[in-house]
Amino acid sequence: MTIRALLAAGLIGAAGTLSAECGNLLDYAHRGLATSDETNLCEAYSGKVILVVNTASQCGFTPQFKGLEALYQEYHDDGLVVLGFPSDDFSQELDDEAETADVCYVNYGVSFPMFATSSVKGEKANALFRQLNAAAGEPGWNFNKYLVDREGRVVQRFASTVTPTNSALEERVADLVSHPE
Repeated sequence: MTIRALLAAGLIGAAGTLSAECGNLLDYAHRGLATSDETNLCEAYSGKVILVVNTASQCGFTPQFKGLEALYQEYHDDGLVVLGFPSDDFSQELDDEAETADVCYVNYGVSFPMFATSSVKGEKANALFRQLNAAAGEPGWNFNKYLVDREGRVVQRFASTVTPTNSALEERVADLVSHPE
């Protein structure tokens, strides 16, 4: 039975119980990009195939937003969610989150969830990236992609140079989404 089904059946209801179902990787809430709204990753994305990407608005890889959006559109109905985390760890993110949001939403038509600017490496990394880094290594640059299976296990990290579509990344996504819960 899925977590959503368990919730609907009233078999679980406390956020703490949900967090236990998600393990450490998704036991985390993060503020959305240019908003005060927080999303509990466990409640929102448990049971999904998740692609987590550290992004930057002024990077040579920024045009990958188009490919990430195409990947999201292609596989979203099959259980994929792409989560974008802007970061200035490599000195290529805008200082103003509203401007970052414009780059994502207006310039590239991003419809997948984007989160507030945060650190993704070192001691200051946000809680999700601390877990991802422990499992698969720190990002060496912007647009590293961490693929997480439906059980919340980090499957693989893809370098910035790996394009979202027509690549080994898309092959892995297609394979993971073809195996529902």
